[in-house]
Amino acid sequence: MNTDAATASEAITPERLLWAKRAYTTRHVNLDTARVLCTAAVPSTGDVVLARVIEVGQHPKLERTDGRRATLFPGDEVIVVYGDRYAPDQFHAGVPDDLGPCALVAAGGIAARVEDAHGKMSAPTTLQPLGLLANVAGRRVNLRDGLTDYASVTTGPRPVTIAVVGASMNAGKTTSAAHLVRGLRLAGLRVGAAKVTGTGAGGDVWLLSDAGAFPVYDFTSAGLPSTYRVGPDEVRRIFVELTARLALDGSQVVVVEVADGVYQQETGELLADTVFRDNVDGVLFAAVDALGATAGLAWLTDRGLKPLALTGVLSSSPLAVQEAEEATGSQVWGLQHLEDPDLAGQLYLDLRSSRPVAAAADTADPNPTAEAVLAGRAAPEAGPSPAMATTGQVGSQVI
Repeated sequence: MNTDAATASEAITPERLLWAKRAYTTRHVNLDTARVLCTAAVPSTGDVVLARVIEVGQHPKLERTDGRRATLFPGDEVIVVYGDRYAPDQFHAGVPDDLGPCALVAAGGIAARVEDAHGKMSAPTTLQPLGLLANVAGRRVNLRDGLTDYASVTTGPRPVTIAVVGASMNAGKTTSAAHLVRGLRLAGLRVGAAKVTGTGAGGDVWLLSDAGAFPVYDFTSAGLPSTYRVGPDEVRRIFVELTARLALDGSQVVVVEVADGVYQQETGELLADTVFRDNVDGVLFAAVDALGATAGLAWLTDRGLKPLALTGVLSSSPLAVQEAEEATGSQVWGLQHLEDPDLAGQLYLDLRSSRPVAAAADTADPNPTAEAVLAGRAAPEAGPSPAMATTGQVGSQVI
């Protein structure tokens, strides 16, 4: 990381960088000192690279730092970052060992060499790296630049922390987390959120923000473009650092999303870590169907993480809900349940008063037939700034 540049380099002007399309993953990096392109170097995870679009493929747009998706054209210059990607539904890719042609493997701005791909994927958008960005002394620009060790800062009382984990990609984790944020926010709480594993892209961050969380961080805020292949120590650092930041920000409750499924290596290692168990007050498990819910519940319970309830895609189907509840003995909380301010506020009070809560309260979920509609709609407007929600009251109870 941030190693000295190779001797082959060329100057680059601020104007050229200004005209390049800059990716979401690089939004925290200061490019003001970037004056050199290292043209013969071995890239590392987090290195920022200027590349030219050769052919537009699976990802025809690049998510910019502000969240807008910019249409890509052959010949465009883009500022992206090297990283690995683990996506069973898309690309499996890794950081190459040279600056040869590679691919845009995530719309958030991950450059990598494709190792495998899901059968539904088109050919990837291909990139020709032009060089790693570096300062005049030849030091590479990397996502780790300027990091603060928040984990070493005394944070005082830990916020109530709820984690949303799942059986797989597209199990409904982010949607469930967003509706939980909405319910907690409507209950008058200051809600912070963090996505602690996954691949750098802004969609989940924007959805959690739109639902009312503030602030919202992800692992790019902790210096990594993705968490695949970084090892358990790094994933633990990210979890501790981001939750510590949210505590310092004054969050009363923190919603944490853990990407992918429990069988993904980094996700599984984090969930089995005692640091995670000691700092999470409740877990919701998202699954697509009853079988996934049953297996996931058993996996978590074996590691001392009995979920409060099941949630996710299965909550859209009354029959799937019935199957899951009969098979597991656990409740399924759909989106209407999660965004109900009375239920969310009571959950917060229960978790705060008893860490951890052994089981979910016996409250009926609203009609599950409405879940598909809720999942498909745009996130509701957040209303007044969460920073203004300082009433100190949940429902009729003063906190």
